[in-house]
Amino acid sequence: MMKTAMNRMKKIGLLPRIIVAIVLGIILGNVLGEPWVRGFVTFNGIFSQFLGFMIPLIIVGLVTPAIADIGRGVGRLLLLTVAIAYGDTVCAGLLAYGTGSWLFPDMVARVTESGIATEKAPDLLPYFTVTIPAILDVMAALVFAFMMGLGIAYLSHSPSPQAVCPPVSPEEKNSPQRVCPPVSPAEKSSPLKAAFAEFRTIIEKTIAKAIIPLLPLYIFGIFLKMTYTGEVDHILRVFAQIIVVIFALHLFILLYQFCLAGAVVRKNPLKLLWNMLPAYMTALGTSSSAATIPVTLRQTMKNGVSEDIAGFTVPLCATIHMSGSAMKITACALTICLLEGMPHSFPMFLHFILMLGIVMVAAPGVPGGAIMAALAPLSSILGFSAEAQALMIALYIAMDSFGTACNVTGDGAIALVVERWR
Repeated sequence: MMKTAMNRMKKIGLLPRIIVAIVLGIILGNVLGEPWVRGFVTFNGIFSQFLGFMIPLIIVGLVTPAIADIGRGVGRLLLLTVAIAYGDTVCAGLLAYGTGSWLFPDMVARVTESGIATEKAPDLLPYFTVTIPAILDVMAALVFAFMMGLGIAYLSHSPSPQAVCPPVSPEEKNSPQRVCPPVSPAEKSSPLKAAFAEFRTIIEKTIAKAIIPLLPLYIFGIFLKMTYTGEVDHILRVFAQIIVVIFALHLFILLYQFCLAGAVVRKNPLKLLWNMLPAYMTALGTSSSAATIPVTLRQTMKNGVSEDIAGFTVPLCATIHMSGSAMKITACALTICLLEGMPHSFPMFLHFILMLGIVMVAAPGVPGGAIMAALAPLSSILGFSAEAQALMIALYIAMDSFGTACNVTGDGAIALVVERWR
């Protein structure tokens, strides 16, 4: 019976489970007593320690093979596509920061001034704590991942020196040594590539089978505690306004992407964007860039991109082009900084956005994968606590499909530019 119930829960999407967790957390936070709330606070403390332990491993396990895989391609076409995709991702993040710095402080202030003052309960402590120290510091993990990824990519292209072969039979023992043919790059680096590929699989399985299924319970505990301590009303009223801004920004990003692409290829940008609408709607339904690739390919070629360029850029951009995700994460992170009174200077967020555009390349192919990859810069650069990270996860997943739709639709604009500039 229990197994059947668990199987039914797995069939329900992550977003509905997150919504149910938030609603139940808000309702039960006004009903349950302190012992129950402290029980969930205890679970959240253990789970947040596990997340902290996993973040450096996620970086090493996902970023290293991602950089190595991108490095396998050579030539101007790859460099051009990567540069455009990364530049657009960073621009979307900067747009979110600029818009947020202009609008969000007043929004937060208005909600604070108009809110009804509520007496907050004292902060709750867990019954006990479990410390799980991370194997690596976050920055050390990033440096290690970059070093290994670039190293593997370099070994895949470096010419192999000719090896000296020993005699192959006793009769040839006194004969001169023969020169072996060069060892292929793939043969040289395959053990290291295979090791990191297997490690990536382990990390992705851990995310998909352990972290993602427990996220609703973790988020339930966060909202339960926030409701019990009187914080949730203020936060929800702020984000109700922020979400409207985020939706407007994601439409603006699509417009400027296709206006620029239309100017480059000298075509009507609105017609180009309209042709990508099936890809946008498919991504809204699937919340997956990978699942939308066939539709994105078809609509990109309908816009006049050749089959070979579309076949190269669309699958690549499904991995490296994250403009919608970067915009959402930056906007939500800035809002939390304003709510918590944390530093949010431009140099700090510029550092965060530049790093975000890199680490999201390694986002695992599960719902909310981008925010899981973004936990590293959120904690190491912006100093987000476990509770702030949990709130980011909940907010991101609640809008996940819109970010994915923005990402994949923009892939069509990049393909147009690459076709023109190749």
